Amino acid sequence: MRAAIARGQVNGVVTLLMRHGRVIRFNAYGDDDPTTGKPLSKDAIFRIFSMTKPVTAVAMMILYDEGKWRPSDPIAMHLPELANLKVATGFAADGTPILAVPRRQPTVGDVMTHSAGFAYGLSRTTPIDRLYADARLFDVPNRATFLHRLSNLPLAYEPGTAWQYSVGMDIEAAMIERLSGQSLPVFMENRIFRPLGMVDTGFFVPPEKMSRLATLYAPAPSTGRLTPFVGAPLGLDATRPPAVANGGGGLVSTARDYGRFAQMLLDGGQLSAVRIISPAAARLMMANHLPDSFAGNGYGIGNFAYVPGTGFAWNGGTYTDPALAGQIVGKGTYFWDGAAGTWFWIDPVNDIVFVGMIQRLGGPGGPALQEVTRPLVYQALRPR
Repeated sequence: MRAAIARGQVNGVVTLLMRHGRVIRFNAYGDDDPTTGKPLSKDAIFRIFSMTKPVTAVAMMILYDEGKWRPSDPIAMHLPELANLKVATGFAADGTPILAVPRRQPTVGDVMTHSAGFAYGLSRTTPIDRLYADARLFDVPNRATFLHRLSNLPLAYEPGTAWQYSVGMDIEAAMIERLSGQSLPVFMENRIFRPLGMVDTGFFVPPEKMSRLATLYAPAPSTGRLTPFVGAPLGLDATRPPAVANGGGGLVSTARDYGRFAQMLLDGGQLSAVRIISPAAARLMMANHLPDSFAGNGYGIGNFAYVPGTGFAWNGGTYTDPALAGQIVGKGTYFWDGAAGTWFWIDPVNDIVFVGMIQRLGGPGGPALQEVTRPLVYQALRPR
């Protein structure tokens, strides 16, 4: 961690390592603001971006335990606004999509594995991505507008035939609200954060905690030096409640809070005397749900590459054969990361939880800290 800071790749890091339910190491390195010398504290609050996705999966599993949905359900069963979706089979010269009726409509299971056919619109590299970006799905006044805009967008491929990072978890957010009758922030607070003692996790940082919000950095285009990021990255403003809370991003949290969340999953849906989901639901959520044929086709996002030995669980990656994937973690390890460099993994074989927190948006020269920390952890395990 100190080496990455010395190289100027990141200004500060917080890491939390837990084994057998105990904290083994909990450290803060570097500064929150090098210009003032303000150190980064262990209780700093981080924008965790896509590490929101596993939390959304747990919210879904709470409703799964209550019998509210099944993976085979067409999403239109719960969100009729998304009935009669079309798939793009090509594009005309003017960029208009050529549409067809898909062989089947997407299911909830498809949505939770990024295999439903939806895109994200985070870039404009393909015609589909441009359509999703132009739809401004995350600049909406309410959930109904999000669903209306999404219903008019084509699927990128036949449901269940490919993996593409997508708005799937935001569709889950709409499902959670529809099935529970509560907003996503209220549901998560009542059913996950408060019971687990995640006192600093939510969709914005209240004024009294703003001094603990870690500074977000990005490399300057001209020099590559890290400079504070001004504005709301990806449209997510951590300083005020969102009009529409995203299931795929938007949470802020601390290493301690997220460690409690991850330990709950490792312990089969329960932390100490507090049960959030059933053991069966926890196992199901972290199990691989895609066929081996998906691996090796070039799918991936960020640090996730869908290569042989990897799988995709619900809202996160998993290793079905770590050796084949070139990883030293235990089989069934569940993991994900966030756009500002945060990362975590849950290893059920070795009974390990690891959480890493930084605040550095993309660009060249970023530290591959997830790849760095894994060997440091596993070489330190005592032989049995």
